[in-house]
Amino acid sequence: MSSKTKIVVLHLKELIYTGIFVVLGILFIILLFIMFRSDKETPEEMPKAPETETQDGSQQTPIYQPGAYRSALYLEDETVEINLTVDETQIVSLTLTPLSDKISTLYPLLEPSFNTISEQICENQSMENVTYAEEAAYTSELLLEVIGDTLAKVQVP
Repeated sequence: MSSKTKIVVLHLKELIYTGIFVVLGILFIILLFIMFRSDKETPEEMPKAPETETQDGSQQTPIYQPGAYRSALYLEDETVEINLTVDETQIVSLTLTPLSDKISTLYPLLEPSFNTISEQICENQSMENVTYAEEAAYTSELLLEVIGDTLAKVQVP
C-alpha cells in the first residue's frame, strides 16, 4: 500500500486575516440583529393618555403635546422653516418663515402650495384628503412629508 502524505502549509498571515474576518462577520451579524429587532410596545403595554374636559363637559384624550414646533426644509443652500403650533387636541396653526428672494425665485410654487395645504390641515385637523394642484405635486408632497414628520413627533404616545 502506498500512502501519500499531504503536507498543508498554513501561513500565519492568512490565519490572522481569516480570524479577523470571522470576528468582523460575527460582530456584523450581532449589529444587524440589534438594529432590526422590534422594540415597539404592544398596544396592551402602551400607557393611556389622561383625558381632559372640554368646555361642554365632554372628555377628550390629548392627541398632541402642546407647544410650538419648527421643522427645517433644506432647499439648495437655504433653509425654510415650517412652524407648527398645537394644543392638546388640535392643530392651531401652520406658518412658513418669510422666504428669501432666492427661494421665492427658484421655488415659485412653494408659498402658494404651503398656504393651500396649511388651510386644509387646520380646517380638517388631519392630513388625510389633502388636495393640491397637479403642477405643484412635487412641492406639495415635499411639504406634506415635512409636516407629517413634525406631527408624528408631537403626538402623545
